[in-house]
Amino acid sequence: MTATLCGLSFAVLGHAESPKAPAATPAAKAQPAPTQPAATPPAPSTATKSEAVSPSGQAPALAVIQYQLDNGLTVMLSEDHRLPSVAVEIVYLVGSAHERAGRTGFAHLFEHLMFQGSLHYDHDYFAPFEPIGGDVNGTTSYDRTNYFEEVPSQYAELPLWLESDRLRTLPEALTKEKLDNQRDVVRNERRQRYEITPYGMDHWYLGETMYPPGHPYRHTPIGSHEDLERATLADVVTFFRTYYTPKNAGLVVVGDFDPAQMKAQIQRYFGDMPAGQRAPVPESKPAPSAEKAHYVAEDQVELARIYLGFHTPPLFAAGDAELDLWSSVLVDGKSSRLFHSLVYDQKLAKDVSAYQVSQRLTSMYVIEVTAAPGTSMDELGIALERELALASEKPPTAAELERAKNGYKKDFYGRIEGYSSRASLLGAYFLHTGKADYIGADYRRYADATAEAVHAAARKYLRTDHAVRIDFVPGKRGTPLRRIEQKAVAK
Repeated sequence: MTATLCGLSFAVLGHAESPKAPAATPAAKAQPAPTQPAATPPAPSTATKSEAVSPSGQAPALAVIQYQLDNGLTVMLSEDHRLPSVAVEIVYLVGSAHERAGRTGFAHLFEHLMFQGSLHYDHDYFAPFEPIGGDVNGTTSYDRTNYFEEVPSQYAELPLWLESDRLRTLPEALTKEKLDNQRDVVRNERRQRYEITPYGMDHWYLGETMYPPGHPYRHTPIGSHEDLERATLADVVTFFRTYYTPKNAGLVVVGDFDPAQMKAQIQRYFGDMPAGQRAPVPESKPAPSAEKAHYVAEDQVELARIYLGFHTPPLFAAGDAELDLWSSVLVDGKSSRLFHSLVYDQKLAKDVSAYQVSQRLTSMYVIEVTAAPGTSMDELGIALERELALASEKPPTAAELERAKNGYKKDFYGRIEGYSSRASLLGAYFLHTGKADYIGADYRRYADATAEAVHAAARKYLRTDHAVRIDFVPGKRGTPLRRIEQKAVAK
């Protein structure tokens, strides 16, 4: 039983394709950075703090410096000397939503290629971080691609140089051999994470059934085998030059550093690059006014599972945070409304989860219920709709709302405390709002939410007569998804 309690949890941490660190390779020492003479760093910016106080408690205070280089690269600095480490993240405003028809999977494929070496460090990107105990990886979502490192503070210059070198020179180091290698890696990842994992095609099918052809969210970042096979080296270079530019990126640094020194280093490594262009936000064709639809997917599973998908508001829109909190009311704890009725009391389900998939253009709310042995899909489907309707009849009690908010606050403060998770959070704020210093406003969305607002959002958006239902049932994996015609209702 799980509930996603923060609007940015999916946008920052969940359902993003990421490369796996390869098998151990010989340690490679990064060479001194070949750069232009250091230019004068930007004028100091004023640090700002989120200090707003809400009726439900005080919002967290967090110092953030945000400024732009002359070439448009947005820089965000959050100084914190509690631990001797530095987290660096660079977020590019491109994700699978920017891909054109016939080129799905490009954003994620390119994320993999970014770890294959650049002109002045043409080696495996993970290697220089292993000897110093650093962490490094990247992820791709519908809306953005991010790359992140956390290193001991005395090595803070290393990720700056490596990130700048691949932003500056990656096409010069790309080869067909690297493309073919990573194409195979990505296709194998699709097989492992989607095609041969029980229920692995769930969000692929939800995208296809909830969004019309041409919608930016219809396909997931992993892409299709056919489109990945069609990718050429020229396609990849064009993608890089279109989207991997300073003006289309944000650089976040969190941790144990001196701001003046960090600004000078960022100017040295990134300041003289050509600006490029900011990528336009993908055009979002309106999602259809969801009609009730029912599909069946056969899979190699022992227990059947029902997915209900609902169209919901975008990240930061009214109703987004309220639906996060409603998830806790539905499925957090044995006394929660859906878990208690379906799992504990009636014993029709083995588990149940509910979560808001918050995205930039539009969101979806998902309820998953795994059938208990011996429960038929008809029986479980009828019970799920009935219990969801009953759960929506009354607003959260004071105890339910307090528990939901406390769960959110625990997760929220945890992400602020970690340097890497804080960097991702600030990068997400930049992506969605244009400013990293959004922590107080985000916190208040949850802390100030009322039971009436949470209830209203649930009743407005989680209507089963507008839901898409997908049943995963035991059967032959790979069988095409089929639609079940709705029975006519007698008048």
